[in-house]
Amino acid sequence: MDKTRAQHSQNLYHQVTIGQKIIAGNLWLAPVAGYSDFAFRSLCVEQGASLTCTELVSSEALVRGSAKTALLLKRADTEKHWAVQLFGSSAAVMAQAALALAPFKPDSVDINAGCPVPKVVKTGAGAALMRTPLLLGQIVASVVQASEAALGAVPVTVKLRSGWDESSINYAECAHAAGDSGAALVSLHPRTRAQGYAGTSCWQHIADLVSRISIPVAGSGDLFSPPEAERMLCQTGCAALLFARGALGNPFIFSATKALLLAQSSSPPTPEIICAAGVRHLCLLAESYGERAACCMMRKHFCAYSKGLAGGSALRQRLVRASSIQEYRTILMVSD
Repeated sequence: MDKTRAQHSQNLYHQVTIGQKIIAGNLWLAPVAGYSDFAFRSLCVEQGASLTCTELVSSEALVRGSAKTALLLKRADTEKHWAVQLFGSSAAVMAQAALALAPFKPDSVDINAGCPVPKVVKTGAGAALMRTPLLLGQIVASVVQASEAALGAVPVTVKLRSGWDESSINYAECAHAAGDSGAALVSLHPRTRAQGYAGTSCWQHIADLVSRISIPVAGSGDLFSPPEAERMLCQTGCAALLFARGALGNPFIFSATKALLLAQSSSPPTPEIICAAGVRHLCLLAESYGERAACCMMRKHFCAYSKGLAGGSALRQRLVRASSIQEYRTILMVSD
């Protein structure tokens, strides 16, 4: 890599200030329902993720004291900057949920206004909030107030999509509503709710939003490799990147991207390293959920870890039937 490119790349990796919090780097793990559990987040931190976030947490369930929700709020020992993502459609309940986070001491609270999943949207939460920017602003204001009262004024951030559908692209309006109500950062997945995860994300929407608001913007969408991450930073000027599907089964994307941005050499993980990471993930989950439950939970994760490996299809057929840690070790040839 020539000197000019190296200097340019080094400028792309940097710390990010969110409210009063300084995050050491700008490569972050997005919340992914069913996947970004504490064990996986721990592996991502080891590989260079500077901020990690829980799976989606229901404000209603949190206020009710759901035991399952409490497990979602387990923090890995390695997580230095840890965010909790809440979803809901009531400003009052969202505020109560933020107050209930006090014992967990999150470093930031993220409000989900982008989830396209029907069971979330039908409650008026997730991407449905983008249909009522006024309500979104009210929710942000209520959570900011609760944060100031109970969380030491940790920053409140908001996750958006481009809009509900192609006829209602209103990410800028929603971002302004969030910022004016006290949000310290907005992240944008530039697809509409109607798109789901189909098609191609429109990075131009991220660049446009960066030019429109004064608070930092984090970008996500179609980040499946280090070169794509570099291109998003260059093309949009966003402050940080949120890796979602591109990190599943591949926590190494953080170290590889960091190396590229800093013009450092790196080597892709070997199959042995990938399999060992999967088994470590399993063992960490077993400590909290028990071996049997953890093995069931890991079946989807191992489908992701095995993607791209030689004989991956046959390997997955064996992995989805495994019911003990030792079975997984035997199939993957990972020793104790």
